[in-house]
Amino acid sequence: MNNLATDILDSLPDPVLLLDAGRIVTRANPAARAVLGDLAIGRDLSHSLRHPDALAAVDGVLSEGGYRGVEVALPVPTERAYDLQAVAAPGGEPGALVIMRDVTAVRQNERMRADFVSNVSHELRSPLATLIGFIETLRGPAADDPDARTRFLAIMDAEAARMSRLVDDLLSLARVESREHIQPETALELGPLLKDVAEALAARSDVPVALDIADGLPAVLGDRDELTQVFENLLDNAIKYGGDDVRLEAAAVARIPGIGLPGACIAVADAGPGIDGADLPRLTERFYRADKARSRSLGGTGLGLAIVKHIVNRHRGRLVASSALGQGSRFTVHLPSADSPPAP
Repeated sequence: MNNLATDILDSLPDPVLLLDAGRIVTRANPAARAVLGDLAIGRDLSHSLRHPDALAAVDGVLSEGGYRGVEVALPVPTERAYDLQAVAAPGGEPGALVIMRDVTAVRQNERMRADFVSNVSHELRSPLATLIGFIETLRGPAADDPDARTRFLAIMDAEAARMSRLVDDLLSLARVESREHIQPETALELGPLLKDVAEALAARSDVPVALDIADGLPAVLGDRDELTQVFENLLDNAIKYGGDDVRLEAAAVARIPGIGLPGACIAVADAGPGIDGADLPRLTERFYRADKARSRSLGGTGLGLAIVKHIVNRHRGRLVASSALGQGSRFTVHLPSADSPPAP
């Protein structure tokens, strides 16, 4: 292989291997060595790629020429999916060229879409079944029973409201995801916004929210409606699950962890039952609930924290959840100040 061909091979982002007629790896670009290891060169492909379908595809090309393709999953160091394509070596030389295109993100997105449709169907099926059942009852056995009619209509109203909240949250999630790559450009003072949100929720729930908003809180680049939604959601969760001891704290920070920029740190804390550590990493997944029965009984859709996460991402901030069983929960939002350097 001449220098130009070598340079082209090494510059390719996908793993590429060149094999001789005996299936020995004679050349591997840096991307291939990163996946299969440096020891792959000079050895049979089976030493570094232990996948029967992939080896069968390569053997087919070595014996018959042409093209073979197969998808392979490599479990280490982290599971990745590759679309492996084997073709006869260029220039009529004996051997084969193997190209591995990483399709992990594609497969993950496909699974997420399938899971999303499945979850939405599941969440809608229960209230719909309830509504259909009560409608049939009201048309039949309970047609002339005013007490039953009043009771059933109240339940139907609650189930319809549950579906309405789910649809609203689905639309909100879709809206913020579509704009997540666009950072807001309007400077916004957080202090008045936080006070308004806390007072409104406290009035609706009769649960006081203790405020500790430090002076000198920096302005942030933000969408007022979206940030209102973030803190309404976090405070609403704290009030529902955390009892009467709910606190909202806000202060300026010189360096946001993981971002390194100055900004504001806003925390919503409660003294409720807390969350198991195993559940914390999954709280912002769509439809994930640490306490499924209680969440549904309180009217939760399982989308609130997913919406919060995407809004905070759009504002180039960080959301951090910390909790332990019996020790309450704390959700912290870090937002860069308006005069921070623009995020990439």
